[in-house]
Amino acid sequence: MPASQPRSRARDRNNVLNRAEFLSLNQPLKGNQESRSSSRKQSGQAGIAGAQNTSPKERRQSQQLPEEDCMQLNPSFKGIAFNSLLAIDICMSKRLGVCANRASSWGGARSMINLLGITGHGIPWIAGTLICLVKSSTLAGQEVLMNLLLALLLDIMIVAGLQKLAKRKGPYDISPGLLDYLTMDTYAFPAGHASRVAMLSKFFLNHLVLAIPLRILLVLWALCVGLSRVMIGRHHITDVLSGFVFGYLQFRLVELIWMSSNTCQMLISIW
Repeated sequence: MPASQPRSRARDRNNVLNRAEFLSLNQPLKGNQESRSSSRKQSGQAGIAGAQNTSPKERRQSQQLPEEDCMQLNPSFKGIAFNSLLAIDICMSKRLGVCANRASSWGGARSMINLLGITGHGIPWIAGTLICLVKSSTLAGQEVLMNLLLALLLDIMIVAGLQKLAKRKGPYDISPGLLDYLTMDTYAFPAGHASRVAMLSKFFLNHLVLAIPLRILLVLWALCVGLSRVMIGRHHITDVLSGFVFGYLQFRLVELIWMSSNTCQMLISIW
């Protein structure tokens, strides 16, 4: 036993790793461990304090940022088709906006195109319907005029509500006119003039006895008014087409809630 101890001491002295310059390789220093543990504690305490100082709204935003910033690498076919059609619609609408301003290719015809658009505005039609209703002396005429007035009022309310929901801007930065503000026709989708002329043309074709040339002129008038809204840069092509569809649906709605002659006479007497 005493002989083994000197031998082990001799082996320890001969071992290179036991030298002072190699001690750090065998075991970490206590000072480094303490500094690392203290730095970890301080960072953890700082993170907890920062989390407590931040508001719940900021924490929710920080959690949502990675999801919001992520890139959709595999978009759906419907999304690609919709974006492509939307780009085509904007491009074609800008090309057809030949009267958007005075510097456009057809800028000199802007006044005439605006005049054509006024023929499909709601205020002149409501005023004209009221004047004809006052001067009308037949029950059939008063019935048609009262339902026409109902159709015009419904058109203004429905289009204004849809435009407030969609809030789509036109292809050009053109501010609405005074008459547009009166009828709340301030956005692009759907086109109020297009829905109105479609509803009026269908209404007149069904309830008025017109010759064939007048019927053709009535349809051409509706198409020209819709085209004029694209030419002056107020609406996209899809806005006008959707306006025609909504105008037809409004006509069908008025046909469903058609007021009888007795109802019209009662309303006229109250008024």
